[in-house]
Amino acid sequence: MVYNGLSTEERRIIENKVTERPFSGEYDDFYNEGVYICKRCNSPLFSSKAKFDARCGWPAFDEHFDGAVKWIPYPDGVRTEIVCARCEGHLGHVFEGEGLTPKNTRHCANSLSLKFVPVGSELPGVLTP
Repeated sequence: MVYNGLSTEERRIIENKVTERPFSGEYDDFYNEGVYICKRCNSPLFSSKAKFDARCGWPAFDEHFDGAVKWIPYPDGVRTEIVCARCEGHLGHVFEGEGLTPKNTRHCANSLSLKFVPVGSELPGVLTP
């Protein structure tokens, strides 16, 4: 497969579905304008316009780009994992019904699963396996 090289910690999170420590990620308290892409395959996932301060310790978005993210319910029925629809890299979890935004959805992502591309910069090409 031809994907971006990942650090040991990025592989642990993206491939082994581990969650980074809360309030430790680069994008938790980050509000620049642009696009968040998958660190593994460069697929565009979230607009900065969808980002909000959920005070949960991870970057939170109330929507993703159409077809960019898959929701995978856990067998326990409590949590729902989110993965990149292109490479299936682990992004984090999604929660509904919290009333934090009018869309009532919180995509809670690991900063290490994302790469930020500022507005005005060219998006890198999406990598395919």
